[in-house]
Amino acid sequence: MNKLTHFDASGQAHMVNVGDKPNTHRIAIATGKITMLPETFKMVGAGTHKKGDVLGIARIAGIQASKRTSDLIPLCHPLALTHVSLEFQTNSPESSITCRVRAETTGPTGVEMEALTAVQVALLTIYDMCKAVDRGMVMGDVRLLEKSGGKSGEWKQS
Repeated sequence: MNKLTHFDASGQAHMVNVGDKPNTHRIAIATGKITMLPETFKMVGAGTHKKGDVLGIARIAGIQASKRTSDLIPLCHPLALTHVSLEFQTNSPESSITCRVRAETTGPTGVEMEALTAVQVALLTIYDMCKAVDRGMVMGDVRLLEKSGGKSGEWKQS
């Protein structure tokens, strides 16, 4: 097992030095899901929510959040993202919406945190926009699906 890199030899938190790491094309894909009442799900899908296009606004919120990850997660490096995309998949039998994010950069450190942050904020935005009609929505199953680039190479969740 690798050691935790955000701690120095004396156990103090620090920002990892990536100055000597080569720039490589890096990709991370993350996902998460929100489950809601069937009535809420129908409202989101039909676009009849009084606040407007819930998924369109959640998409923009997720992209915006990916760009602000280093402001939210204390030891994350600010990254120059080259691409971020969010897709939503609806599941009518479950009354759920799955968010999938792909984040990319060319740099010395990965984009896993940016992809995961985008998923979380997109799901939170759906919750925020729908909470007036459904406070019992459940967000979960947030995880990294795959990443590529850098010293550790490719990784896929099995």
